[in-house]
Amino acid sequence: MVEPQTCVAPGAVNLKGRHFLTLRDFSAEEIKHVLRVSADLKKRIKHEGQFLPLLQGKSAAMIFEKRSTRTRMSTETGVSLLGGHACFLTPQDIHLGVNESTGDTARVLSGFADAVLARVHSHSTLEELASGASVPVINGLSDRYHPVQILADLLTLQEHYGSLEGLTLTWIGDGTNILHSLMMSLAKMGMNLRVATPKGYEADSGVLQEARRLSQQFGTALVLTSDPMEAAQGANVLVTDTWVSMGQEKEKAQRLRDFQGYQVTMQTGSVAAPDWVFLHCLPRKPEEVSDELFYSSRSLVFPESENRKWTIMGLMVSLLTDYSPQTPQLKI
Repeated sequence: MVEPQTCVAPGAVNLKGRHFLTLRDFSAEEIKHVLRVSADLKKRIKHEGQFLPLLQGKSAAMIFEKRSTRTRMSTETGVSLLGGHACFLTPQDIHLGVNESTGDTARVLSGFADAVLARVHSHSTLEELASGASVPVINGLSDRYHPVQILADLLTLQEHYGSLEGLTLTWIGDGTNILHSLMMSLAKMGMNLRVATPKGYEADSGVLQEARRLSQQFGTALVLTSDPMEAAQGANVLVTDTWVSMGQEKEKAQRLRDFQGYQVTMQTGSVAAPDWVFLHCLPRKPEEVSDELFYSSRSLVFPESENRKWTIMGLMVSLLTDYSPQTPQLKI
């Protein structure tokens, strides 16, 4: 595991060569640095039409035990846009941990690629990859954390509100890997977190203990409840996720019963702050969020989805190069 580092002054952050397994391992200033680089690249490439081959000659190996539209497309298109190459590998291609140990696979891929992004079932697989790899390993999703999604969420909120400090985010739904990653990052950004989960679907106890510590350290609020309307009180951001993740299909009927009353709707937002918005990592199902809200002006889900590309680009550049943001006055 990568050891957490202490905060450093803006402009002095250097993440080159680091693994990116969980936001727990990254300081507030380090997370802000990745967001600044991401915003900088988006401005220079998308809005100013600049060509920035910052990853020219570099390759990324992408291991996918679980398929994903956004993770695959954001990485492949983002690395390509920066002049690099991304190679997609399924379990059928490499038989991870079967014909070859995970550690040996990490060593082999380190000789071919400059980074390894892995979307896996078990977080322990990522830890094994990181232990054996001599190049940065990036968590594209595990059962415990989904940090690359949170980078996109934070950039989207930064763009919308102009600042993250003081915002209140409400999570309504299952205690998933996304909630875990929010718990490892929001307090560092000066954001409050309110959580509504059905009984029996709470966040992991160890993650929750760390979230409480971070909330106390950074002076932010952490509220836990089983009542979605209570959690939504005064929130700037309402967030949910799938109720039935990949591999939980046999539990679908029970889960749909247990999550009755947890659909996020315009009515949920009636008790939120006047400027409230909605996020969802996608793909979504109507039982999780009403069509009325999902396709409304309150919903930022499609800008959020696009920002998966700009933040994976910002992350790759931060881990593989010495690049510093060139756009002045990027306040995050």
